Amino acid sequence: MEEQQQLMEDEIDLREIFQTLRRRAKVIIGTTLVCAVVMALVSFFVLTPVYEATTTLFAGRATVTPENASTPQTLQSEMAIAKELVKDYREIATSRAVLQQVINDLNLQMTPEELSELVSVQLKNDTRIIMISVKNTDPNMAALMANKLAEVLIDAVQQILNVENVQVIDAATVPDEPVSPRKVLNTAVAAVVGLIVGIALAFMFEYFDNSIRTPEDVERHLGLPVLTVIPDLGNEGGE
Repeated sequence: MEEQQQLMEDEIDLREIFQTLRRRAKVIIGTTLVCAVVMALVSFFVLTPVYEATTTLFAGRATVTPENASTPQTLQSEMAIAKELVKDYREIATSRAVLQQVINDLNLQMTPEELSELVSVQLKNDTRIIMISVKNTDPNMAALMANKLAEVLIDAVQQILNVENVQVIDAATVPDEPVSPRKVLNTAVAAVVGLIVGIALAFMFEYFDNSIRTPEDVERHLGLPVLTVIPDLGNEGGE
């Protein structure tokens, strides 16, 4: 008996939820559309597109003497050393000296700190591959800066570590599409957020709405039983 009563109460609660969503459908739909449209306008017409160009480098064999170049032990040792040096290369690529050299060579109007915010140096998994990415609002400048940074890094490695084992695999090309803003994704996320906000507003409005519309509202708000219901005869020509 108690289980049946609980099921009836759950059914009534679900019915009230659906009724609330239906009554406040305009609020929900309106909030969703407003959020989506505003974000679409901002993404398409306000935010400046940012492009990213990437140069791929490889840390190969270090320079060795002819006496030990062909031994397996030397080759294995070189690979282990190269993997450790790759981490150093990443730090050198973002060092102030290297960034300042890039700025000087390209005559950029920025500080090394500002350039550092545009640069990303990553190691691909557990390999000796280094990926240097540079973001800029100008796609041509993004590619130029990435290639110049790779060039300066190679020179810096030769001077600092006295090795010549870094070479370019793929030079950066001019990107066709911006990496941000992600217009469609931003609009979709804004629509979802607007839907959630709209549903929250719908239940908030319903909570503060004390108007009586149905016999069930009388019982719920006033705690009084409904003895009779007077039909609306207006549509049938009644007075």
